Amino acid sequence: MDIRLATVRSRSAKGSPADALVQEYGGRIAHSAGFAAVSSASEEKLLAGEASVGRGRRLLVLLDSRGRSMSSDAFAAWLGRQRDQGAGTISFCVGPASGWSEAARNQADLLLSLGPMTLPHQLAAVVLAEQIYRAFTIIEGHPYHLGHG
Repeated sequence: MDIRLATVRSRSAKGSPADALVQEYGGRIAHSAGFAAVSSASEEKLLAGEASVGRGRRLLVLLDSRGRSMSSDAFAAWLGRQRDQGAGTISFCVGPASGWSEAARNQADLLLSLGPMTLPHQLAAVVLAEQIYRAFTIIEGHPYHLGHG
């Protein structure tokens, strides 16, 4: 299974502390699944790019404040089910500052909320990368999570 963390951002954050943290968690995720972090200048470019990459069954997960909230354990269970059901690529996407369009939300396999608070996009990407890593540690029985829910 491959994990992609895609963000819409108008300017590059390469080399930023947030980008370094995404890459740090990406390296940890890579022990369990393929990992790539990518960015696009617009929603349209991001969605077109994510539709054309990967292998096997693809899933599109959009971060959206109106989406489904899950505990870390529930998220790990969801991720494990996707893996076990043959997901080839899961694209987790952090959208534009104005939010996802209705058309984008309609394309999503899952709308996922990190909570009701608004987060800067770079911080949301870091939180998401950490939660994906945490999910794999839960699935694999690694002590990182320690059952904090």
